[in-house]
Amino acid sequence: MATKIYIDQGHNPVNPNAGAEGNGLREQDVVYRIGRLLADLLNGDSRFDARLSRPTAETQLGTSTSTSLAARVQDANAWGADYFISLHTNASENSSASGSEGFAFSRNSAAFDFGRTVLEQMTRVTGLRNRGMSVRTNLYVLRRTRMPAILLELGFITNPGDAALMSENPALFAQGIYNGILAYLGLL
Repeated sequence: MATKIYIDQGHNPVNPNAGAEGNGLREQDVVYRIGRLLADLLNGDSRFDARLSRPTAETQLGTSTSTSLAARVQDANAWGADYFISLHTNASENSSASGSEGFAFSRNSAAFDFGRTVLEQMTRVTGLRNRGMSVRTNLYVLRRTRMPAILLELGFITNPGDAALMSENPALFAQGIYNGILAYLGLL
């Protein structure tokens, strides 16, 4: 039976729950593309079945931030996903802030280990600094999912180098996450 991976492309195309902006890019557009590429890789591998929270760039989830987040979690839970990956870009007032990081609900969990492996593989492929895994108990998508769930901050949209890499080479991020999934499951 195929491993079911739910890919949540963070945020909506427009408010409510639109994402950060920087260097002429919008977070929701960047993560939409990377999520789509990751789903293509996974769905092209018979060992996986991937589902996107936003199957089209125009898909709008919910009528508020809270209903947008709830829609993502409810879809993943109802589908019976084995793993949940929420894709985001980071932002900072300091434009030199750079790198990738991940979050899980608790440290001693399959999600934390999954995130650490995915992050290691992704940063290996992209060349971005690995800022590590952290615990975030206040993130709805990590708290309410019934499967191991991680939130990845792929890079800083406010950093010119990170932003260019995410915009011009989205396939690197998709490949890195895919490699991380394979490595975690002992398939790499």
